Amino acid sequence: MVFDSVVPALVAWLAFTLCSDPQSAAVTGGVRAYQIAEGDTFISVGARFGVEPRVLARDNGLAPDARLRTGDRLILDFRHISPAAIPDGIVLNVAQRMLFVFENGEAVRAFPVAVGMRDWPTPRGRFSVLVKESDPVWDVPVSIQQEMARKGKPILTTVPPGPDNPLGNRWLALSAPNVGIHGTNQPSSIYRFTTHGCIRLHPDDMLELFDLVDVGASVEITYQPVMLARYGDGTVFLEVHPDPYRQAGSAEAQVRNLLRAAGLEDLADSPPVRQAIAERAGRAVVISP
Repeated sequence: MVFDSVVPALVAWLAFTLCSDPQSAAVTGGVRAYQIAEGDTFISVGARFGVEPRVLARDNGLAPDARLRTGDRLILDFRHISPAAIPDGIVLNVAQRMLFVFENGEAVRAFPVAVGMRDWPTPRGRFSVLVKESDPVWDVPVSIQQEMARKGKPILTTVPPGPDNPLGNRWLALSAPNVGIHGTNQPSSIYRFTTHGCIRLHPDDMLELFDLVDVGASVEITYQPVMLARYGDGTVFLEVHPDPYRQAGSAEAQVRNLLRAAGLEDLADSPPVRQAIAERAGRAVVISP
């Protein structure tokens, strides 16, 4: 594979990540090598780390439909900019498909998530955790029962705990009606716009999140396809996502507004910024000289 040919770039990225001051920027994740396990695909690996499959393939010089070979290695660049910090609690950026846990104003963990499809969007606003439940029973909402009927599927009213339960192993009910944060029995569905409004995590990530938050925890849900972060040494990161809900307007205008607010208008027409907007790769990239 292409791993050996890109090791110098990987080392440079890792050195940059480790030497930069993490206290002066809101960038999570990093760059690492990943050894392919049996059954891995671009979709499953991308879902686990929060990387678009097409971007993961391109980073490694492979076609999007290439078959991954067990034992080979991939480069993973899964850096993400966290939204505006809160003292404690959860911040979810729907457009980014990332959930951040804050403690004392700092993002201590970041998890890729699946969120609502365009026709069934995840609500935005400020909510709280009402209930924590292990091995939940899924009480199927009437709206989803109606969808089952329209599609000619068996109509379920409840689903008991177990491998067939779409809620997975843990459930955090939110103050938003019929919306919660939960695990899943379909891990490869993470990092997609595919739910009926709920927030879905990989089962292992959900176990960790469940232990990090308490009933009453604040949950802020935003929709920001474009984000900017500036390190104390002057390094600037830009992260641009598609706008699946079509609610944010022009990506070019969003980028210019953020750069103007940061006093960085001179970067607006630079090649790294133009490339980030064109690719909409959904990860934090360096745009400063």
